[in-house]
Amino acid sequence: MCGIVGYIGEKQAKPILINGLLRLEYRGYDSAGIATIEKTGIKCIKNKGRVAELNNNSNINSLEGTIGIGHTRWATHGKPSSTNSHPHLDNSGNFAVVHNGIIENYADLRDFLKSHNYNFLSETDTEVIPNLIHFYYESSKSNSKNRFLQAVSNACKMLKGSYAIEVLSSYYPDNMVVVRKDSPLVIGKGFNENYISSDIPAILSFTKDFYLLNDNELAFMSRNSIEFYDENIKPIQKQAKNITWDAGSAEKDGYPDFMLKEINEQPKAIRETIGSRIAVNSKSVLPDLEINKTYLKSINKIFIVACGTAMHAGLSAKTIFENLCEIPVEVEAASEFRYRNPIINKKTLCLFITQSGETADTIAALKLAKSKGSKTIAVSNVVGSSISREADFTLYTHAGPEIAVASTKAYTSQIVLLAIIAINFAENLEINKEKSEELKKDILLLPSKIEEVLKNTDKIKNFAQKIYKEKDVFFIGRGIDYTVALEGSLKLKEISYIHSEAYPSGELKHGPIALIENNVTVVSILTNRLLVEKSVSNIQEVVTRGAKTFIVTNQELNHDFDEVIRIPKTNTLISPILSVIPLQILAYYISKEKGLDVDKPRNLAKSVTVE
Repeated sequence: MCGIVGYIGEKQAKPILINGLLRLEYRGYDSAGIATIEKTGIKCIKNKGRVAELNNNSNINSLEGTIGIGHTRWATHGKPSSTNSHPHLDNSGNFAVVHNGIIENYADLRDFLKSHNYNFLSETDTEVIPNLIHFYYESSKSNSKNRFLQAVSNACKMLKGSYAIEVLSSYYPDNMVVVRKDSPLVIGKGFNENYISSDIPAILSFTKDFYLLNDNELAFMSRNSIEFYDENIKPIQKQAKNITWDAGSAEKDGYPDFMLKEINEQPKAIRETIGSRIAVNSKSVLPDLEINKTYLKSINKIFIVACGTAMHAGLSAKTIFENLCEIPVEVEAASEFRYRNPIINKKTLCLFITQSGETADTIAALKLAKSKGSKTIAVSNVVGSSISREADFTLYTHAGPEIAVASTKAYTSQIVLLAIIAINFAENLEINKEKSEELKKDILLLPSKIEEVLKNTDKIKNFAQKIYKEKDVFFIGRGIDYTVALEGSLKLKEISYIHSEAYPSGELKHGPIALIENNVTVVSILTNRLLVEKSVSNIQEVVTRGAKTFIVTNQELNHDFDEVIRIPKTNTLISPILSVIPLQILAYYISKEKGLDVDKPRNLAKSVTVE
């Protein structure tokens, strides 16, 4: 889950690398480093801490080279330290590597290299890579560029696990080699310069033309050329893809934090995701999803597979699919899905949700489903991401870059797109036409209703000031509101470090109510008019035991509770899109009251590209 960046061109590399690393810090931020090719060879500067500390390093200005690589780390092997920071060099100092991923067999490779008199300075799995490259380089007699390429390729064939790698060599001071397997990597094409990054937004201000590497593909780069090869060093052709994202969307635009900006971007993100896909009294349009009626009628189960916030979007979508399509739906954590031998066949449809399109567990689960004969649909926010190249069908949300680690606009956009898919299925199955039409109308009204919620945040901010010192917070809800409770609880945990748990309201009496004591805060979500009386009864149970209450509702409540946040009424099936927003805002302001880094919470990274 680290971030890597590279530059090869005519400009000084250091400021470009630092700029890219700052944009990649949401992928990891416990240490950072850069290496450039100087007249005297490879020079590397790295240290523990954030990119800003690296930029303040007294030696950083000594880097004048126009070819370089950089890394911002989320530690897996070895504690955060200067020694464990990337880039890593081989023993000769002639090869430098930055790496995102995990090398699962690094211990065996260390033993192999030690038997050939290589020494290791760090605790990382990555340090085996430059030494392996050196080993294979020295084993070759060629003096062409293929010697460099072949050495990298041979080293990668020894690696088990996931990796995106950038390699510099002092033997080839005008070139760089990059390669990827199961970890994200993009190449940005400029004029007499090229850029490399873990993702598009980090280098979007420099170029809009990108090459997307597939697994086991290598690129041999100079300032004015990029040559692509497969794992056997056979040349392949690639077309650049023009990315239409606005580079400014990866900036804060006057907001104090990316998270607050992204919360407020939700009306726009949902308008873009809806696009022209639905309209009242006309069939929904999903040109990238050509699933016919015969196949849909053969489906006896849908799996929705995802991680974290994306899985919570899937839990909300389960209710939508079952109501509109009348097909049983199971929602699974991707990290558990593969290991329980799920029953999948040609009558199973598997739907995978990942904001980045690079989530390792989700991609692995998709590959399993395909191997068992299931059709697969990916829902992602990143065009050309790894999962889009694996799935049978890919549908994109259009939320724009999401930089804050805690997801907000991606979650609400995912639910909208999943609802549109469910409508499309119901239309093709020719069932529940009235329900679908009503849902379309309400989806089209969502952006304006979100804007209404975002105008009234003072009560939420005031409540955050009252409870930010608390150690435990509980979230409750019934039915689809419980899925929102799960997401609200996760947001609070992620960015405020307050312990929180979510429970179905009806389960309070079966154990959790024992945790309720005087002044504990209980957050309740209540949007289903059919469950008002039962939900109010559950809230009163915690009030009786001394709890403070924070209620998000679009129903009329004739009771005196501590804080009631009113949201507009909408179709219950898509109510999570509105009811989650006050919970996002509450978590945000609690984190700010505690003086924490909202965008980069400890121990977390945006895109989990390792299992």
